[in-house]
Amino acid sequence: MSVQAPFRNNLLRRLPVEETVSPHYGGRHRLSLVYKTRDLIVLGLGVMIGAGIFKIAGEQAASTAGPAVIASFVVAGLACLLSALSYAELSSTMPVAGSAYSFTYVAFGEIWAWVIGWALMLELQLAAAVVGRAWSLYATRLITDLGTLSGVSAIHVPSFLAGVVGQETGFDLFALLLLLVLAVVVAIGARLSLYTLWFMVLAKVIAIGLVIAGGLLFFHPSNLKPFVPPARPVSASGDRTVLDVLMGGAPHAFGLFGIFAATSAIAFAYIGFDLIATAAEETQDASRRVPRGMIISLLITIALYIGVAIAMVGMVPYSKLNPSTPLASAFAAVGSSAMGLVIDVGAVIGLATVVLVVMIAQTRVIFAMARDGLLPSPLAVISSRYKVPTRAALLVGFTAIALSQVDVWTFGKISVLTLQQMIVIGTLFAFLFVSAGVLALRRSRPDLPRGFRVPAVPVTPILAIGATGWLMLNLHLRTWEYFAIWMAIGLAVYLLYGRTNSRLRHVLDGRPVRDRTHGRHRR
Repeated sequence: MSVQAPFRNNLLRRLPVEETVSPHYGGRHRLSLVYKTRDLIVLGLGVMIGAGIFKIAGEQAASTAGPAVIASFVVAGLACLLSALSYAELSSTMPVAGSAYSFTYVAFGEIWAWVIGWALMLELQLAAAVVGRAWSLYATRLITDLGTLSGVSAIHVPSFLAGVVGQETGFDLFALLLLLVLAVVVAIGARLSLYTLWFMVLAKVIAIGLVIAGGLLFFHPSNLKPFVPPARPVSASGDRTVLDVLMGGAPHAFGLFGIFAATSAIAFAYIGFDLIATAAEETQDASRRVPRGMIISLLITIALYIGVAIAMVGMVPYSKLNPSTPLASAFAAVGSSAMGLVIDVGAVIGLATVVLVVMIAQTRVIFAMARDGLLPSPLAVISSRYKVPTRAALLVGFTAIALSQVDVWTFGKISVLTLQQMIVIGTLFAFLFVSAGVLALRRSRPDLPRGFRVPAVPVTPILAIGATGWLMLNLHLRTWEYFAIWMAIGLAVYLLYGRTNSRLRHVLDGRPVRDRTHGRHRR
């Protein structure tokens, strides 16, 4: 490795961008090349489209925006597209497994890279656990609905399992089994993970297509009037957001404010396109294919969400939607209750694909951080048999299982389903740094080859930072408090382990560096 002075050997030491893709450093060709553009699109659809596609439009229409929720989906999609453009540029410049962690290492330095990597670990580990738990709820409901709609009483959850499946609290067997099976799939090969994902995503998209087509059969333009219902105050309940504290006064629903209030909630549904960047090191011609896969998958996701929203609010008046099961209740209202089964199937498959993709992404982030010496080096070892970081994958799986059952070993004090916003804040924190990283590298390294360039710099990254900041202000104060605690723990871990074991630090000191994959030493 050839890192030259004048790079300073302190907490802000920055990894030269050329070294991220150097075989001598380990930035490329340690993982098998398995992904093409179409695979990356499937990866994006796998994580961005979950059970929320069947719920969030009706939920926000009934309580916040009315039929104008369609506009909210468009605005939210544009806000996420701004961040996606920044991810596309940096992933075309640095096609490595670490995604936002690696981008930050180059643009801002090691301590900030650790902060982003730690935030990504929070996002991805919690996402696997939370979604795994939610999958159990939907799987149990699917079994029940199968028995009800078919009239076959034999189709039901056995009584001896009734207390350990489909539970919001306590031990849940379905969540454990799902996470265990998917952890094994991720641990024994990228190709197996990809084949599994293709099958599930195709089934999910077919289910969504049936829902949209079925809903449009009952579409009535009169249900969209008034498109923007008059604004009205609502009683404040639950945790306060940062925006509530800053603005004061009584919150309002509907009207123009309702459109933007719904936008904040809807934007969270699009989160996940960033995980495509973690597959860059396993992608052929990554500098071009990763940006394409990221942007195309996000545009398809936006179109599908808008399609479901139009079908839902066009079937019945928004005021008659049941916020807890809006799509199923809408179909029931028009005499098509059987579509509820399609929704259940789509939700079960959709949530399973989300878990699979976040496990793949988390494995690659941990692999990249371990390869840099900031996490224990055995996690960077590539299995000679499976050609993937199997140890990292198994760690991810067993950690997700432990988190999914967190209320068992905390004696009911913490439920993983209450920590959903922690997933969001970790993601948005990374979004901020990636958009800022585009500006930093355009200034410091304008010469870098870029397979994709963000248009209208600096306006576009600045707008992305502003949109991300708006979304973060809509998170609960308690979420910020938990996030601060997580970051404090992460800083302690870095100071006690990562700072001294950093591969870059050893190189700058002129010390031999142990090859994380094969056990050799290099300078």
